Amino acid sequence: MSKPLSILFVSSEVLPFAKTGGLADVSGALPQVIREMGHDIRIILPKYASVSERKFKIHDIKRLTDMPIQLGEKTFLGSVKSSFLTNIKTKVQVYFLSNEELFNRSDLYVDPITKKPWPDNDERFIFFCRGVIETLLKLGWKPDILHLNDWQSGLIAALMKTEFAKEPLFKNTQIVYTVHNAAYQGIFPKESFVKTGLSDKTFTADGVELKGKLNMMKAGLIYSDAITTVSETYAKEIRSSAEFGFGLEGVFKKKARKTFGLLNGMDTTLWDPATDPMIAQTYTAADLAGKMENKKALCSYFKLPFYEDVPVIGMVSRLVDQKGLDLIDEMLQDILALKCYLVILGSGEKMYEDMLVKAQKKNRKTMGIQIGFDEELAHLVEAGSDMFLMPSKYEPCGLNQMYSLRYGTLPIVRATGGLADTVDDLDEKPRSGTGFVFERYNGKDLVKTIKRAIKAFGSQDIWQAAILRAMSKDFTWTTSTERYIELYKKLLKRK
Repeated sequence: MSKPLSILFVSSEVLPFAKTGGLADVSGALPQVIREMGHDIRIILPKYASVSERKFKIHDIKRLTDMPIQLGEKTFLGSVKSSFLTNIKTKVQVYFLSNEELFNRSDLYVDPITKKPWPDNDERFIFFCRGVIETLLKLGWKPDILHLNDWQSGLIAALMKTEFAKEPLFKNTQIVYTVHNAAYQGIFPKESFVKTGLSDKTFTADGVELKGKLNMMKAGLIYSDAITTVSETYAKEIRSSAEFGFGLEGVFKKKARKTFGLLNGMDTTLWDPATDPMIAQTYTAADLAGKMENKKALCSYFKLPFYEDVPVIGMVSRLVDQKGLDLIDEMLQDILALKCYLVILGSGEKMYEDMLVKAQKKNRKTMGIQIGFDEELAHLVEAGSDMFLMPSKYEPCGLNQMYSLRYGTLPIVRATGGLADTVDDLDEKPRSGTGFVFERYNGKDLVKTIKRAIKAFGSQDIWQAAILRAMSKDFTWTTSTERYIELYKKLLKRK
């Protein structure tokens, strides 16, 4: 048996401690499966105000208290606390990097009053990146792999390969950098570069600079040993055009040989209709009776009349352009004119929130809207809907379409990123189709695809067969995790 690997998984959010999106789901699930496979993996994230020390039994690490961390002319003190991420099979140690001034706030990245990013996000995550390295030095723990995620930890790669390149503790450490969404890059003014402590030689086109600004995601791309993205199609898209690369497409293209598309998995301990405690009634592919009970409960929740033969189209999403809300805004009346119900749970841009609330008031018998997020309701939408809508402009991986397939709720998706990799169109593949897919990003094609789905729903033999195929799909973490381990070992062998 080969020697177990030691891995530090660095993320700005981890479920169940802190979450704004899919990054937290991945960061909470992937390390646990890696630990199940026998490797020593630990996690580190910032200690936000929302992370309850009592609930998660977080305790101080005395030798990691009040560590001075220099950011330009400022010195911040960082302390590290510890807890564990546990499930039935595993126990993963979690470190929290704490500083009251920087992280004791009501939101992870955005000021809830101004709806804009915190003005000192540069300092907050430069501090986090330097603090991660300082923590390793103080612990004296030597990871084989540093697995970094998104822009918030990208600077670690640049620091490790420059300032700490000759540090004996990191002599053989390899860096894997995962891009979860290239649209969010951590771009800051040139003045922020001074705070990083990096050599001026790194502020170039071959380093951390892009268009005269500090780009933290670029730092991760340039200085890591391997890059991963969260689906194979997304790995191709981000190097194909500015539509997906958001200005970094040239860097992605240059790093193509070091880039790997590894599809995210889903946590079946949380998402399984056979055991889900948050839905009205559990069910399986062998006994789908419970799915109808969830449809009744969902209609009741939104005060919609229940009819078996009227399909419910569900959506749980951030209400932003990326998720196709501009298409829904454009075509909403056309969609509501069809024989279906539309229920949406989400929050985001005020213009879309207002649009949906206003539309629901005019269409109370066919539309249900809840602004905000409710974990229990999200599960009920997945279980009680007949179809799940994801008309994304781009979607690096997506998890909701995987949840939908497992819950026998056929997805309606645009062919982009992970949606293209996980959903097969029922018309194109009648014997293997699991949903409904459209190619071009426009409202008319969206409505045509919804019509196709409603037509298929009218033929219960076709529909029931598609549900069984959908529920048999395996999007657990096992396969992807094995590929991550394979990549880790390949990097260490090459070193």
